Amino acid sequence: QVDLVESGGGSVQAGGSLRLSCEVGNYYSGLGHYCMGWFRQAAGKEREGVALFFTSTGGTFYADSAKGRFTISPLVDDDESTFYLQMNSLKPEDTAMYYCAASRANSGDTCRKLLLQNNSMNYWGKGTLVTISS
Repeated sequence: QVDLVESGGGSVQAGGSLRLSCEVGNYYSGLGHYCMGWFRQAAGKEREGVALFFTSTGGTFYADSAKGRFTISPLVDDDESTFYLQMNSLKPEDTAMYYCAASRANSGDTCRKLLLQNNSMNYWGKGTLVTISS
């Protein structure tokens, strides 16, 4: 059981930045390969993938909406237990509950596929709210 706890959400104006944190518990690299990262759900919309990384290689994968504005920081080694999502140039349409998530994976290509699925990750945090005002 991988435990995930998000923090760092808040309210900022459009054009601003936020950094979300996800603290990962009960995980170490010896457990195998995982995809970890972020999803979000805006009010009245389905949950969507934002960014994932593959633990074994550090490879990163982004939704089109995140490319060029968001950066995910993969866990580098077992001394690290927190990964981040740096969000810049925020827009009102980025307003959502942001969830960190983790799932066993065989390859980075699995992460690419999981990013496109809204409910296939094995483990989820409870979320942190991001509100962007215009």
